[in-house]
Amino acid sequence: MLIPPFELGRLPRIRFGAGTRTQAAELAAGFGSRALLVTGAQSLRASEPGRALLESFRARGLELQSITIHGEPTPAQVDAAVREHRPGGIDVVVGIGGGSALDAAKAIAGLLPSGRSVMDHLEEVGRGVPYQGPATPFIAVPTTAGTGSEATRNAVLSEVRRGGFKRSFRHEALVAQWAVVDPDLLETCPRPLIAADGMDALTQLLESYVSRRAGAFSDALAEHGLSAARAGLLAWYEGSGEPGAARAAMAYAALISGITLAHAGLGVVHGLSAPLGGYFPIPHGVACGTLLAAATAANVAALRARDPIGPGLARYARAWWILAGQQAPAAETSIPSDAPERLVALLEDWSRRLELPRLGRYGVDERDLPRIVAGGQGGSTKSNPVPLTDDEMTGVLRARL
Repeated sequence: MLIPPFELGRLPRIRFGAGTRTQAAELAAGFGSRALLVTGAQSLRASEPGRALLESFRARGLELQSITIHGEPTPAQVDAAVREHRPGGIDVVVGIGGGSALDAAKAIAGLLPSGRSVMDHLEEVGRGVPYQGPATPFIAVPTTAGTGSEATRNAVLSEVRRGGFKRSFRHEALVAQWAVVDPDLLETCPRPLIAADGMDALTQLLESYVSRRAGAFSDALAEHGLSAARAGLLAWYEGSGEPGAARAAMAYAALISGITLAHAGLGVVHGLSAPLGGYFPIPHGVACGTLLAAATAANVAALRARDPIGPGLARYARAWWILAGQQAPAAETSIPSDAPERLVALLEDWSRRLELPRLGRYGVDERDLPRIVAGGQGGSTKSNPVPLTDDEMTGVLRARL
């Protein structure tokens, strides 16, 4: 078997499993006595495991400072936190929450040593100053299953307004020292969050799997992550399976999606979600989840027309095989020729069952489509399995108005 060359970037050390949250305080204490906790607004304190986790930091005798992140983090929030907490000589930053809390914590940890503004380093909209590090040690403890931020090297920050943006502060020095992934911390996730975050993880797995940058290493992880999403997402949302097992499957799928996106890139869904999240108050997971089926349909049609013998259609076919729960095929030729179209139908069905809202709920209308498309042609879209025209991208958005 010939394995093409690939590069493996830095990953956090990972502790995964029910009960691992009890180890987070000990890990933090290993970096020093002064800890900054960056948490979400509600989820952590709403559950017994979350409250116990917070208490464990106090029980270790750590000197605690804290920040609460409401909504998706902004550059101004990050800069204010750095100004406030840098004089305190923080030894370790611990992010506990969903992707917003983890991204904010990651960015703050990266800037505490230098005290610089994140706008010096933010991609495309920043001042273009190269980030050199070092970062303050960062520990990521996710309480949702979606972004995979616990395993990535970028922190996504937003300015939501007409000329707004959603862009990344990115560097390998920002990768967490530890990712502590305890599925029990997901038990209070409300159903809309399960749906949106779960579809975000699924989107990341699928887009990285069909990406033009995909390779043997990312493929193996993405396939296993897709299997976990198949086992966990609908069962968790619909209450049709054992809750603990479904949560664990999705916590794992989200973690893996963070690793695969960091190594293989994403696609047009994430390309469009950036301007959507910058111009409108639409949660990132909703933007990704509501566009996934339509974007997959557009990609499949474009591949049929312009690259029918390339790897893209074969990857979509195998993704359908995995998500449909089929037995492992004896050979690729045993996968139906219309499997990519069957994948589109499956994703449409999942979108209906997960009750994903349409873009119009957040104020998007036909007049907004040209500027969204213009803002979505760079970034993640560059690794889409096939280049899409402006008209094709407009069709993806129009299908979900």
